Amino acid sequence: MCLQRPGIFKFAAEFEGGAYRSCEKLVIRFGITLLTSISFSIFEAAGYEAYGNFVLQQLHPNGTNTLLWQSFDYPSTLIPTMKLGVNHKTGHQWVLVSSLTDLVLNPGAFSLEWEPKGQELVIRRRGKVCWQSGKLRNNRFEYIPEEAQRMLKYTIVSNGDEDSFSFNSTNDKLTPRWSFSRSGRLSCNEGYVKADLCYGYNNTGGCQRWQDLPKCRNPGDLFVKKTLFPDYENVTFEMNPAFGYSDCEASCWSNCSCDGFSALWVNETGCTFYHWNSSKNFVDTSVAGVELYMLENTGNITPHNGTKRWIWLSAVIATTLLIIFLSILCLLKKRKYLGQEKKRKEMVMKMPHSTICDGLSSIEDFGNVFKKGHELNVFDYTLVMMATNGFSSENKLGQGGFGPVYKGILPTGQEVAVKRLSKTSTQGIMEFKNELTLICELQHMNLVQLLGCCIHEEEKILIYEYMPNKSLDFYLFGEECVTV
Repeated sequence: MCLQRPGIFKFAAEFEGGAYRSCEKLVIRFGITLLTSISFSIFEAAGYEAYGNFVLQQLHPNGTNTLLWQSFDYPSTLIPTMKLGVNHKTGHQWVLVSSLTDLVLNPGAFSLEWEPKGQELVIRRRGKVCWQSGKLRNNRFEYIPEEAQRMLKYTIVSNGDEDSFSFNSTNDKLTPRWSFSRSGRLSCNEGYVKADLCYGYNNTGGCQRWQDLPKCRNPGDLFVKKTLFPDYENVTFEMNPAFGYSDCEASCWSNCSCDGFSALWVNETGCTFYHWNSSKNFVDTSVAGVELYMLENTGNITPHNGTKRWIWLSAVIATTLLIIFLSILCLLKKRKYLGQEKKRKEMVMKMPHSTICDGLSSIEDFGNVFKKGHELNVFDYTLVMMATNGFSSENKLGQGGFGPVYKGILPTGQEVAVKRLSKTSTQGIMEFKNELTLICELQHMNLVQLLGCCIHEEEKILIYEYMPNKSLDFYLFGEECVTV
């Protein structure tokens, strides 16, 4: 191999007997074998193109060349003119793949791909779509932060040869780079696509659902990086060197007894799982210790189903406030009602060191002071108004010293006489009490019966049985009486 010109390396075979003899085989590896067992029929050349594309070509005597391999087909970092998509001629797919760890450059769990049908970028984790960018509109993707797309111009190619996506910088001094971290976070210039926060159950920020939230996990649970001296009494191990950070995280997330994890081997592969149950025995330190990822509920609504969680919390808060408001309103109404009832009762019942009748202490006790077989009812004011047609003048029977008397008909059909004490009478309350007291003591079959009373605000009303105007002997002896 010799340097032919700047940036170009030529691999030439030995010339023997007027012809080139095949030389040793060339093997190129990038984590996995990409180009193997190439026997040189003539000679090959390799070199860097613009933006750093390392190209391996086979040169022919007629001046033509054949592309054997190029680094842009297997990117670990996406830079301008690199493609994502598919080459329909060769069937090769252009995919940005994460490394297993920072020290092991084998392909990791995450890949960034171009979806030509949906005109969007997708991130897969072990083959399952975990994030989507949203459709490209006006040179912007919905779920890629604006700062990550600043000064970028996207190019979409769709024809019989290829379906591809690439970008260029609108600033010649800026060379944008897209690359994965080991956890699956995509770094895009000054912004990040946080696909590492797509746990499979949440669908915000471009995250896609592929599994339900484990019963033992809660929205807001995250693995938080800490430097600790842990207790190794309750640990399990995954010694598979093909396990990276994301694989350990997924295993711990789905295992309800797992509280945290760390890398097992020095090259950051394999897993150590910590099971603390109810107690976590460790010493927190920022100086030295194990780089460990602990499961904690951060209380951060995003990224875990943030919108739905806010809606749920808002609904609970609103419902609670509504219940409190209605309870206070009902309490105030009840207190107002009880106050009015108390005031109405006191207007009749409040007499210093005495009562209207013996044993009479409240409106509800009226029935207890009458002789056996008699009941005193407390009538509702609305019912009295309906019975007298709103104290209509047509129902008026007469006028007494302390107020008018009206004829009324109860809903049962019973006719009654309603005595409405005058509001302007200064003796109204006393007369009202006296009349109740008198009737309490003088109930008789030949006297008009008091059916009940009604007290409403300043209204004081007595309800009697109705007796038409006739002579007393009619009621004493009936229609067939003896004439002397």
